[in-house]
Amino acid sequence: MENQFPEQNQNKLLIGSLSDIERVAFYKKTYSHVAGGVLVFILFEWLLLQSDTIVNFMMSMTEGYKWLLMLGGFMLATNYAEGMALKTNDKNKQYLAYGIYIFFEALIFVPLIAIAAYYMDSGPEILNQAAIVTLALFTGLSAVVLLTKKDFSFLKTGLTVGFFIAIGLIVAGTLFGFNLGLWFSVGMCLLAGGSILYQTSNMVNKYGVEDYIPAALGLFASLMLLFWYILRIFMSRD
Repeated sequence: MENQFPEQNQNKLLIGSLSDIERVAFYKKTYSHVAGGVLVFILFEWLLLQSDTIVNFMMSMTEGYKWLLMLGGFMLATNYAEGMALKTNDKNKQYLAYGIYIFFEALIFVPLIAIAAYYMDSGPEILNQAAIVTLALFTGLSAVVLLTKKDFSFLKTGLTVGFFIAIGLIVAGTLFGFNLGLWFSVGMCLLAGGSILYQTSNMVNKYGVEDYIPAALGLFASLMLLFWYILRIFMSRD
């Protein structure tokens, strides 16, 4: 989740040094790619849910240690995609990395979306509500950074520690069979919100003018994390 910037970015023209018009053009490119990522995610999710084989397999992987294996594979795949996007200037490779990231996000969401859509009476309504709340929070948090121009890079250490603690709790909960509960989801929403502030701050202060695809990938990752836990909170009320 915490993007590491490639060394060559040090020699690039950073967004913070551009004129207001040029910065706005970069922001438009970045957020249009985030929006495009969301649309591709929805398409991938719809296609994956059409296959009973995939749905049944992903549902079976939520049981016990299998879920840890699934999460481990997801983290490896998405970290590889993030690294590919950050370490190259080739737009085709960056788009490929972004596509890989979106696909694995859609795959890991299959069990959660399937439960909400097919096994809960108010599933479609819950999905819509969670999506609206997620987009509203994402927009608000992004606006805080863009309007204030505050550097939130100081959040990196806290986010890193928080995510390691979260991973430890997930592993412990899976191994020892206890439910992490509502407050864990609330805590993860706070971490996701902090990650959005951090990623948006990076976009403003640390990316080069041609780095709109890696910037979009980082924002998309934080958006999906927020959506996951907001959806879990809404599902827990049903």
